[in-house]
Formats: sequence, C-alpha cells, structure tokens
Amino acid sequence: MDLAEGLDTVVDSDVQGVTLNVRQIGRVAGAEIPGLDLSKPFGDDVRDAILAALNEHHVLSFPDQNLTDEEQTAFTKRFGEIEGHVAHDHDGKPFPVVHIVSNLDPDGRPTATPRSHGNYFWHSDKSYHDVPSLATILYAIEVPPYGGATQFANMQMAYDELLPEMKEIIEGLNVVHSWEQSRRNSMNKPATQEQIDARPPVTHPIVRTHPDTGKKGIYIGVHASHIDGMEWHEGREILYRLTDIVTQPRFVYTHEWKKKELVMWDNRCLMHRATGDFPQDVYPRVLHRTVIRGTKPY
Repeated sequence: MDLAEGLDTVVDSDVQGVTLNVRQIGRVAGAEIPGLDLSKPFGDDVRDAILAALNEHHVLSFPDQNLTDEEQTAFTKRFGEIEGHVAHDHDGKPFPVVHIVSNLDPDGRPTATPRSHGNYFWHSDKSYHDVPSLATILYAIEVPPYGGATQFANMQMAYDELLPEMKEIIEGLNVVHSWEQSRRNSMNKPATQEQIDARPPVTHPIVRTHPDTGKKGIYIGVHASHIDGMEWHEGREILYRLTDIVTQPRFVYTHEWKKKELVMWDNRCLMHRATGDFPQDVYPRVLHRTVIRGTKPY
C-alpha cells in the first residue's frame, strides 16, 4: 500500500449534472472517483474531467461498477481507439478486444503456472508498437482475498530526481523496443515468426515528453531491447541502472484490487507489474482488459 493512501484530497467538478469527486489515494500516483456509473453514457465534459484527473494522478480507480464487456468497450472508446493484442489465448486464437487477464487454466481452474510471465516484469503496455498505448483499463471480476496487487512506477517523478550526470548521459538516446526481445527478457515462450513479422522492432526516445502535460519521464521496461547505436552490453547496463532507479519504493504506488473496481492508468508516464503474492492455485484473479491507442512518443 502506498504510504500516502488515505490522503483526503477531494476535487469536485460539476459537469453535465454529474459531480466527480476525485480523491487522492497515493503520494506517487493514484486517485479514486466514486459514485460514477460507467455503464451509462456521459458527456464530453465528464470525459475531459476524467482525462484531467488521469494527467494529474496517473492511476484512476472507479469502484463499485457492474459492467458488461460491451459497456467496458463503450467506456474505453470515449478516450480513443481501442487496440488489439499481439498475443494469443490458450487455443492459439487472437485475443478479443476485451482481453481476459487471469490465473485460470483452459478448464477455468486457478493455477500457479501462468500462461505468461510478462505481467510480473516492469513494463509500459505495448511500447513495442510504433504508436504505443495511451492508457490501459482493467475491470476486476474476481480478486484474491489478499495479494495480487498491481504496482505502478512513476517515471516522471524518477526522471525529475535523476542526478544531472545521469540526465546528461541519457539525453538524446533512443531505445529499441521489441516484442521478440521482450519474450526473452521475461523468460516466456519465444515469439512466433508471425508475431515478429506483425510487431517488428521500433525505436523510442529514452526520455519521453508527455503530450498533454509536457512533463518528461524515463521510457523503458521489459519490452526494451537495447539502446540504438550503442554497444549491446553498455546499453543494457544503462537500462538496468535506470530500472533500478525508477522502481525504488519512493517512486512506486501499490494498488490493492477490489472486486467490481475499474482501474485506468497512463502508460505514457508509468511502468507497472502484477504481484503474484497469493496462492495462485487456490484463488482466482480475473480482470477484463482494454487498451487505448496513444500517439508516437517524442
């Protein structure tokens, strides 16, 4: 749990008859917006207020929802184009738009052998795309009675506190992000040739500017392969050092899930990872995921 959870910071925005109560729940990131029924349509003013809260708090929680996949899809589309997924399900079929993230085996039973290890490594969703994700949305269907949290590392806060010498070292560098290398980094089953062809390596700046706020942040993660134009091991050493810096506890917010909660976070300034600190072969953890396409990093 983030050290500042429970901060009583409330912002009221009266938009089209709806009052948004934005309550800060974390020092590093995190705010809760209770009382908003996401199954119902809302106007542009509400959408804009949600985006403003996302820019400020980076992680938004909407508790006590009751959503169908169609309603989650409709909510997601209010913020941009929905992205597809490069990975496949147990049957080898492409994931649907609403992708189920779970610890269930093909027979629907909890298992301690995950289909993929990638969620347990620090990453920013789809950074291996030429145009990565703006935001990810997870809706909690089943959560364990303890553990199974998601951690978020604030890459803007970490960049602000870098030593001037490190800022000078990384200024102007570009990182190659690769689905193929990501599978190696996370000790997963190798990428298929079809997946490699569909997602060839892309290059992004190691210091990314947020398109809405203008703030700078480090942009790395498990999808990062190497630093463009630099000897492999030298570049990897810089990536390791930056990862160690960004993921220090003082830059990390830990979100404890509640059933029927929808969480939305900003991939442009955060890395995240799941924690597996519960009996995964006993308790189910099932979340429905949608992803919003962003803009090309600069």
